[in-house]
Amino acid sequence: MVDPSAAMLARARERLAGESAEVAGRVRLVEATAERARAALDSAGLAGARFAGVLGHGVIMYLDEPRSLVAALAELAEPGGIVSLVAKNTTALVTQPALAGDWAQALAAFDTDRGVNYLGLDTRADTVEGLAALMARHGLHRLAWYGVRLFTDPWTPPLPLAADAEELALEVELQASRRDRYRQMSRLFHVIAQRRPPV
Repeated sequence: MVDPSAAMLARARERLAGESAEVAGRVRLVEATAERARAALDSAGLAGARFAGVLGHGVIMYLDEPRSLVAALAELAEPGGIVSLVAKNTTALVTQPALAGDWAQALAAFDTDRGVNYLGLDTRADTVEGLAALMARHGLHRLAWYGVRLFTDPWTPPLPLAADAEELALEVELQASRRDRYRQMSRLFHVIAQRRPPV
């Protein structure tokens, strides 16, 4: 079984090794669960640090409940800082099995928030409204949300793409990410929120 966190850290180290010393010197990789994030940062010499931008991309779907992750990300953001989350979209869970012709799984997907991803791992999905409400309970005000991977996801049939069409394909994906009804059907969604400054 693939360990997603180990795979992401290995990829980060590999990409960081290809950067200049100036860029690499500004990056510190620290591994911890959401609950242990503050303690891990303190141990890494970043005691009490808060950040202008805190990202949780492609993580929340591996947790049985999202509260601890959202609370930890909110706590790490400085007042006025941005918290960016990418989650699996409950609304779109039926699409992948339906396009694969797995009608039994597609039918079951209407009434669940769980599904197996491309790594063969069981994952959990959220709704934009539910995740935004949870973020609000931790002092995070939703600024915007976008759909991610509607037309360029592995569930879509591979299409030959001429070099001069790649930019157009990306523009189509970008436009779909911003517009209802399209963004509502994207496999993932991206919520950007801001931590409210203290009153």
